[in-house]
Amino acid sequence: MDSSGRYAMLLEATTVATVVEDLEERLHRSVVAADSHLGEHRLPPDGAGVRILVERLARAEAPLLSGPALDAIVDAVTARVRGLGPLEALLGDPSISEVMVNGPGRVWIERHGRLERLETELDTPTIERLIERVVGPLGLRIDRSSPLVDARLPDGSRVNAVVPPLAIDGPCLTIRRFGARRLTLAEVSPPGVGELLAWAVRSRANVLVSGGTGAGKTTLLNALGAEIPAGERVITVEDAAELRLPGAHVVRLESRPANAEGVGEVPLRQLVRNALRMRPDRIVVGEVRGPEALDMLQAMNTGHEGSLSTCHANSPTDALRRLETMVLTGSVALPLAAVRDQLGAALDLVVQVARRPDGRRGVVEVAEVITDDEAVTTGGAPGLRTRRLAGPAGVVGLPARAPRAVDADAPDPSWVLGGTAVGAS
Repeated sequence: MDSSGRYAMLLEATTVATVVEDLEERLHRSVVAADSHLGEHRLPPDGAGVRILVERLARAEAPLLSGPALDAIVDAVTARVRGLGPLEALLGDPSISEVMVNGPGRVWIERHGRLERLETELDTPTIERLIERVVGPLGLRIDRSSPLVDARLPDGSRVNAVVPPLAIDGPCLTIRRFGARRLTLAEVSPPGVGELLAWAVRSRANVLVSGGTGAGKTTLLNALGAEIPAGERVITVEDAAELRLPGAHVVRLESRPANAEGVGEVPLRQLVRNALRMRPDRIVVGEVRGPEALDMLQAMNTGHEGSLSTCHANSPTDALRRLETMVLTGSVALPLAAVRDQLGAALDLVVQVARRPDGRRGVVEVAEVITDDEAVTTGGAPGLRTRRLAGPAGVVGLPARAPRAVDADAPDPSWVLGGTAVGAS
């Protein structure tokens, strides 16, 4: 085929794409206009009524469209009206765990732990409409006076949005999705480590999961929660409801930010305190990042053994130091010695998770928390240190602490690599 033939085909393809885009835009305007005229009988938010209306309008506008072309246009317009428009298809892809919009331009995603740049492009007005569609129904506000917002989609996906003047290059939108299938401890742990962690949960050890952003902390917390014996009453407390524990007696609490008028905030710390009055067998705090760390430690020390939580840290030792800092930043002026006493008495294990170079996430270290009475700091506080029980290759040592559950079995030496238990300070 000569150059003129190729140019003619390119021109025809461009013309067809333009016609399709124009048809989608006209249909979108028609649906929005029809919906606004319905008043209190507006179309339901599930999109079923919208699709019927869009299909009827599309057949009237373009009666010669083939079946597949009609379905594609109806899907696109329905997504624009009731979904998240061009992002709707991405959110329906189970292989995508994160969608990132860095201002006007092409969209980025995370698929199987790796970042990809898509051909999908969004302009500033479209991004602003998507953000408003997320925060509007929740009674939240985002504008130049309040340019940051955290929200949650109906399916549980977590949303963060930043707009100018904080976002210099235009409005930014980040959506973190969570897998529909719950992973097991064996799938995210080296050999023997899954058995060790399952034993720790059943023996009511207090476990802290630490790691960086996107390392798989919530995934591991869900897997640990699946090992909680049936019938125990579990109260979960989260900033954004991400946990999906399988138990029949699970109560989920979610903190609430202030509304558009700046009132109505319910912080995480208040929910942790309230959970203590709800007769919990265990308390699971999705993530501690502030003064609520003290309330969590007190809960672990006052009859709620077997509690679980997560925090951001680069290693088990760093996780302990971060918890110390969180408690000290609270309104209760505790001395460092008292804080470390609380930590040493409350925490049994710290599990470190990380994302590997190939994108896989999993456990890279399990450490036991021990009090080193000889390691006295300059402030007179007894030191805390960790003893390594497992690494990327498997279990290298067994816990020295006695199980908190009186009827718990002893840890199995067969979990240890080579059958010889060793510890590392």
